[in-house]
Amino acid sequence: MKSLFSKEQWFSNIRGDVLAGITITLALIPDAIAFSFIAGVNPMIGLFSTVIIMIVISFCGSRPAMVSSAAGSMAVLMAPLVLMHGVQYLFAATILTGIIQFLMGVFKTGKWMNFVPGAVVTGFINALAILILMDQLGHLVKADWLMLTAVAVTLVIVYLLPRLTKAIPSPLVAVTLVTVASFSMGLPLETIGSQVLIDNTLPLPGLPDIPFTWQTLVIILPFALSLSLVGYTETLLTQNMIDEKTGEKTDKNGEMKGQGAANAITGLFGGMAGCALVAESVIHVKIGARGRLSTLTGGVVLLALILLFGKVVNVIPVAALVGVMLMICFEIFDWGYLLKLRSKPVSETVIMIATVATSIYTHNLAIGALVGVLLSMAVFVYKLSRIQINQETIEGEKVYRVKGALFFASATELQDAIQLNDPITRICLDFREAHLWDRTSRLGIINIRRKLRERGYKVRVIGLQLKGESRS
Repeated sequence: MKSLFSKEQWFSNIRGDVLAGITITLALIPDAIAFSFIAGVNPMIGLFSTVIIMIVISFCGSRPAMVSSAAGSMAVLMAPLVLMHGVQYLFAATILTGIIQFLMGVFKTGKWMNFVPGAVVTGFINALAILILMDQLGHLVKADWLMLTAVAVTLVIVYLLPRLTKAIPSPLVAVTLVTVASFSMGLPLETIGSQVLIDNTLPLPGLPDIPFTWQTLVIILPFALSLSLVGYTETLLTQNMIDEKTGEKTDKNGEMKGQGAANAITGLFGGMAGCALVAESVIHVKIGARGRLSTLTGGVVLLALILLFGKVVNVIPVAALVGVMLMICFEIFDWGYLLKLRSKPVSETVIMIATVATSIYTHNLAIGALVGVLLSMAVFVYKLSRIQINQETIEGEKVYRVKGALFFASATELQDAIQLNDPITRICLDFREAHLWDRTSRLGIINIRRKLRERGYKVRVIGLQLKGESRS
């Protein structure tokens, strides 16, 4: 494992890391503001949170060049907490989220990601897209023609600009142009500043202004657990993707410790919890990022932009952010899965739909992912319990050849297949191609043999040693 402070991790790709860090910073500005908008907090909270997370994760994470910041998947979960209890409770939940994630790393939960099947991952991503879309529809339903036009213009710029140039992120250009047009023409569009006054005052560290009681813990713990699980899932899925693209395997448990430290520190500075971002991380690596200097550069440059141009955020139209979020919904939704739906196993499709439906119904991505994993396990157990039993008569002996896994779920199927009233009095149970997984299946076989002998059959067992009988 490479040292976190090795020259290779920091200075082996200086030019590529610095340029990638600057570029990804420009892309993160509209995202961080939009995610704050979803969470129902001051946009500066999202921007400063992104700064802190990127700087801290540069030193603490195990996956260099992976972009972590305020995230839409987590912002969706924060909105109810902010609405019901206020932003100070969000800060407390962010600190607790960081502690839980750090403990995830300490107790080596990174290996659990191996048990999350592809159908659940697809459902998780699609549910995230739908939840963000539902949140944006709330703005569009009550919108007038001017706002709808501004949203449409934003989307046109976002999708047409990359055909001309990819030197500057199209979401940033779209937000900038729509903001300039709205401000210079005096358009009566709702802005971020009309909802909350933006300033660039640096946040100072401190504990949240809440009562430290059991009641407070009861309030923030469910949100912290949900944020931790969603952050865990999205971060490690992103880490897998970046590892594959770079051909370098990194420590998942180390990354969870780093994410935990970043979120805990962010909460102390009055920030919102974040995690790794899939799209931004892939773009970051694609444009040349490889080392820790890339995310450190991104955090420092973003901080400089906030301090110098923070008040400009006041005049950004809400319509521009809605347009950016609609683009994000479209981009992260797995359309390819729908196109290949007919070729997918029915069980896989059911798992994906169940993950999406549960996430939307509960408005909680973590619960949706959990349901998807549990359903996947149930399908796996069902398929595993299907054993094959072939029957044939050889020289006056009825032979049952058993293939597959025998355990508590398949033991009954074996008992039902054995004929207790067969006219042939010699029975052979052949388990050479079967595997016994638990005591229940062994007891089931012993019970079958006992019943057959009580009815006068001569029974022998092949491939398995039972009590009172030598192995054949």
